[in-house]
Amino acid sequence: MRALAAGREVLDGFCYTGGFAIAALAGGAKRISAIESSSDAVNIAKENLAANPLDASRVEFVQADVFKHLRLLRDKGAKYDLIVLDPPKLAPTAAHARNAARAYKDINLLALKLLAADGLLATFSCSGGISAELFQSIVAGAALDAGGGAKIIERFTAAADHPVALEFPEGDYLKGLLLLKG
Repeated sequence: MRALAAGREVLDGFCYTGGFAIAALAGGAKRISAIESSSDAVNIAKENLAANPLDASRVEFVQADVFKHLRLLRDKGAKYDLIVLDPPKLAPTAAHARNAARAYKDINLLALKLLAADGLLATFSCSGGISAELFQSIVAGAALDAGGGAKIIERFTAAADHPVALEFPEGDYLKGLLLLKG
């Protein structure tokens, strides 16, 4: 995030305790809007930001339902150069995949509409019930519905310190894509 943020207007959806927002600020982001529904998480994010020697005036923390707030931003015509979507687990098992797929498509569609030309979208899923292939398919559908193209420029998976047991494939739940809007 730090390497991608320099000079960009950033939206951090589901910011939780501010990790991506703070990294973007440390990387030289112009402005960051960090959205999170939990007031406790927003308070911790503010504390985390205050613990760093950074210009906190460039970060706006918004406590709101991310789905609703993205719609509000879309309706206002807002544009961002870099958007991060890192929602909580939406599908703990495959039985929840259908509803989660709709939610993932919704937020990615909204993000792509908020993304400026040549902007970047870093989108993640920590849902064990959504495979990497299904996640990519969902995001591809969102890009088509948004009326523009996007290219995958990087894939993210769990680090080596997060091994997956062969007998528990659901443990391979961390996945992400970095897209370039074209």
